[in-house]
Amino acid sequence: MTERNAMHQQDFDSPAVARLREDLALALRAAAHHGLAEGVCNHFSLELPDRSGRFLLNPRGLLWQEVRGDDIVMVDAHGRQLAGRHEVEPTAMFIHAAVHRIARKACVLHTHMPYATALTLTQDRGLDTTLSQNAMRFHGRIAIDRRYNGLALDEREGERIAHAMEGRDIAFLANHGVVVCGDRVDYAYDDLYYLERACLHQVLAQSTGRPLAPVAEGLVRDVAAQTQGERLQSELFFEALRRVL
Repeated sequence: MTERNAMHQQDFDSPAVARLREDLALALRAAAHHGLAEGVCNHFSLELPDRSGRFLLNPRGLLWQEVRGDDIVMVDAHGRQLAGRHEVEPTAMFIHAAVHRIARKACVLHTHMPYATALTLTQDRGLDTTLSQNAMRFHGRIAIDRRYNGLALDEREGERIAHAMEGRDIAFLANHGVVVCGDRVDYAYDDLYYLERACLHQVLAQSTGRPLAPVAEGLVRDVAAQTQGERLQSELFFEALRRVL
């Protein structure tokens, strides 16, 4: 093992990074538990706090429900494996690396979760944040990428998606899925979960065929500020998932 590889392994095994690996694995198991996974596809990534351009990532070929902290791998910004016992999917970092680098997001969760993805297939391409209370927490935080450009098989497509986010936390990718970002994995997962719930409510409401009843813009902004001003509930939710899962 080279000196550089030994350094990566030492960092990977440190208590602080081991805790982050456990948290990322928990987020993946929680997503599977809540029906947000799709085969062995999609990825969650978390940048190391030292801002070295190294990331934690779920490995290739594992169902999210089976991932534990020891399964998480560490990669560089180009997706090259630096530490961990599993292989890395070559295309895994095309979206993630660009969003980390360009949008400056620490945690990046990319899914094809059912109801959010369903809304990317509509003319609006995303969630109406003036409808349900759950949707209002995302008011002003969503970007819509209206251009479907095929599979993300190179860095250019990842960079296009990252720029389309315009610095926002959440992106609805036309005919594809969603990206949810955060400064911490527990906050990001809480947003991912409630985003899917909000999308579910909208799809169910639209399926009735009855006219929808949006809330006034001013009140929507107030609710968004109230929700984002207190994230203790996000921490408690994540710790509850840790106990259960």
